Amino acid sequence: MLVLMMVCTAICSAQSVAPVADSAAVVAQAADTNVAVDSLDLAMAAAAADGESMGFHQVLKMKFIEGNAGFMSLVALVLVLGLAFCIERIIYLSLSEINAKRLVKDIEDRLMSNDVEGAKTLCRDTRGPVASICYQGLLRINESMENIERSIVSYGAVQSANLEKGCSWITLFIAMAPSLGFLGTVIGMVMAFDQIQTAGDISPTIVASGMKVALITTIFGIIVALILQLFYNYILTKIEHLTSQMEESAITLLDTVMKYKLTR
Repeated sequence: MLVLMMVCTAICSAQSVAPVADSAAVVAQAADTNVAVDSLDLAMAAAAADGESMGFHQVLKMKFIEGNAGFMSLVALVLVLGLAFCIERIIYLSLSEINAKRLVKDIEDRLMSNDVEGAKTLCRDTRGPVASICYQGLLRINESMENIERSIVSYGAVQSANLEKGCSWITLFIAMAPSLGFLGTVIGMVMAFDQIQTAGDISPTIVASGMKVALITTIFGIIVALILQLFYNYILTKIEHLTSQMEESAITLLDTVMKYKLTR
């Protein structure tokens, strides 16, 4: 009975693999059937492993090469330089941020205590443009209010320029990235037409390589511009915040100096 069941199982198995009978026959000529099946399973597993191990960075690298690595290097260079300027500005602006209201309150307390030098020392020991313009105003505390205000406004303009330093380069790279992408589009189209002229045919296979270069370079150029634009908008937000802090602190300082003069 056991032998009969084994025979039936073998017959069913043979019927289930009927579509691949020809391939099995070819494999049987070279080696044992079981060895061939095991080798095929191993090959399929290796192919699946290769597909799974192909991460995002590998796909990105492959597309980068397909888009003409020499030309795409220009787009990558724009991205690196633009990010370098963005990171430098973000670090500078982050270090420039302080608690402006607390600083002005401490200055007011020292001035009301007739401790002008203490207020100056506080400004010198505090980083950022807010402390700098307050220090400039305190240097001329014994002069007229017009001179104090003029000094604060003039030095505030200098500090505003320092906050925006390097932003023009970021806008340049934002404009260059899609421009390089569109240039790649034109170059890809020229390549496609050259291939058509050489082959004397307009088949999709001939045009595909040039069109692929055109589309990939355009995509990468737009992506680079979008990335830099996000960082640039964040930088502008921080600059606006610092500028508003400077203006508010300058007005408060002038009121404080006026009170100090009236109490003397």
